[in-house]
Amino acid sequence: MNTSTRILAGASALLALSANVAAAQNRPTAQQEQGMEKCFGIAKAGQNDCAAGPGTTCAGTSVRDYQGNAWKLAPKGTCTAIQTPKGNGSLTAIPNR
Repeated sequence: MNTSTRILAGASALLALSANVAAAQNRPTAQQEQGMEKCFGIAKAGQNDCAAGPGTTCAGTSVRDYQGNAWKLAPKGTCTAIQTPKGNGSLTAIPNR
C-alpha cells in the first residue's frame, strides 16, 4: 500500500468514526425515553449534559453559563418555561448565546 492510499484509508476511517459519534450524540438516551428532553441554554458553565459546540467534547465542557449550544436534560414540557438571566430554555440550540 503506498502512502497516498494509507492516508486516504485513514481519512475514511476517521470520517466514519466521526459520523458514528455524531449519530450516537443525537440518539435518545434512556433518560429522554423516560420523560426527559434536551434543553439548550439552561446549564451553568461545566454542568451541561452534552453538545457544547466546537472545541468541547461533551458533558461538563461548556465554558459559559447558559451557553446556547450546550444542553441539559429537563422534564418533558418544561424546557421553554425555564427562565435564565439570558432568556428561556430552548428545544434547539440557540445561536450566538
